[in-house]
Amino acid sequence: MIDTHTHLYLPEFDNTENSESFAGQCDAVDRALLAGVNFMIFPNVDRSTVEPMFALHELRPDCTAMAMGLHPTEVKENWKEELDYTNSLLAEAPQRFVAVGEVGIDLYWDSTFEREQMLVLDSQMQMARKLAFPVIIHCREGLPQILEVITDYKDVPLVFHSFGGSIEDVRRIRNISDAYFGINGIVTFKNSSLAAVLPEIGLDRILTETDSPYLAPVPFRGKRNESKNIPYIVEKIAHSLALDKARVDERTSLNARNFFNIKS
Repeated sequence: MIDTHTHLYLPEFDNTENSESFAGQCDAVDRALLAGVNFMIFPNVDRSTVEPMFALHELRPDCTAMAMGLHPTEVKENWKEELDYTNSLLAEAPQRFVAVGEVGIDLYWDSTFEREQMLVLDSQMQMARKLAFPVIIHCREGLPQILEVITDYKDVPLVFHSFGGSIEDVRRIRNISDAYFGINGIVTFKNSSLAAVLPEIGLDRILTETDSPYLAPVPFRGKRNESKNIPYIVEKIAHSLALDKARVDERTSLNARNFFNIKS
């Protein structure tokens, strides 16, 4: 099993007084390995998360990979400076990363910087094309804006991370991109209709993720999420598609390895 989107490097996983040791974060990676999750991808958030992400990856290099991007909620007044910093990391050492992300549009909390978010997304799509990287898309109350931007990048592979949309949303995306869809704990929520959308997506375009430390699946909803919970998501996907759990694990893992060009 593969967790294609997890932030285990965040301070939520600290469990010692010496946060620089990353002992708690390493423990979270090791718990995932014990649960059968043999690979994890860390997407960046902003400048403040770069060093901890690098640190955890260096401590567990054989089972983790990194993506570099500027999260849309972090696009503020200084967006040009932050974008230049993010793009410089990609340009100077692309071999450190497997994708651009997470990037996109988030107008749920604040729409003040809508135009700037679109400009940042466009810039990072350009960078992905230049590096032949896939892109991890964050979309919250921003699908029309994202579709407007990605129309010019139909050749760039995309995954819509933490997808919780409708069948119509899937079809709107597919009018532009043969995208993948990151499925996480949302699919297990009683108030979510996502399970009914999975047949429209199809197993060949599903990637499994947790978005740890957020969106813990049932029966852990409301608690800190971890990559070790991927088996609960795989099980729910299998149930929703009337497939064997092993088949879902096999195919979604293959999808992830192909999408992110994972060799290990």
